[in-house]
Amino acid sequence: MSPCFPCIFITLILLVSANGAPILARKLLRYRYAFPVDCGFNLRDGRPLFGNAKTWRGLLASICLTTVMAWLLDLAPFLGGMFAMLSMTGDLLASYCKRRLGKVESSRARGFDTLPESLLPVWVLKGSLALSGLDIILIVGLFFLMEEFVSPLLYKWHIRLRPY
Repeated sequence: MSPCFPCIFITLILLVSANGAPILARKLLRYRYAFPVDCGFNLRDGRPLFGNAKTWRGLLASICLTTVMAWLLDLAPFLGGMFAMLSMTGDLLASYCKRRLGKVESSRARGFDTLPESLLPVWVLKGSLALSGLDIILIVGLFFLMEEFVSPLLYKWHIRLRPY
């Protein structure tokens, strides 16, 4: 079975949109409308559920931008919205796990940061995106590499707060 390169490319655009939108929203709006998804709730371990960096603004920005990108890519806008929600769910899951492991907010957990937010949407929506198992492996790997090499550049250009 050979990879579907157009499918991979389109899915990577959706991943970048879903995960880049919160960063762009923070850059454009600074700290306005940055209400934490967990409303500052701490669990019994004394640590936040997700942390202050996971905001409703970022979640809504992700859904809106990915919905528009899906439409521009001639996909169903609903698919874009679902893709963003699944990606952000994966991102929240990673944050939840990192808080339970005692990692501070926005700390780096190489690979673990990108795996849930890329794997969850592509796995759940693989039929709608016409993805094979090989395509999914390539997408998750390419997204990991993009994060590794593009994030330091975004930090250097003052778009990201951290180089990872």
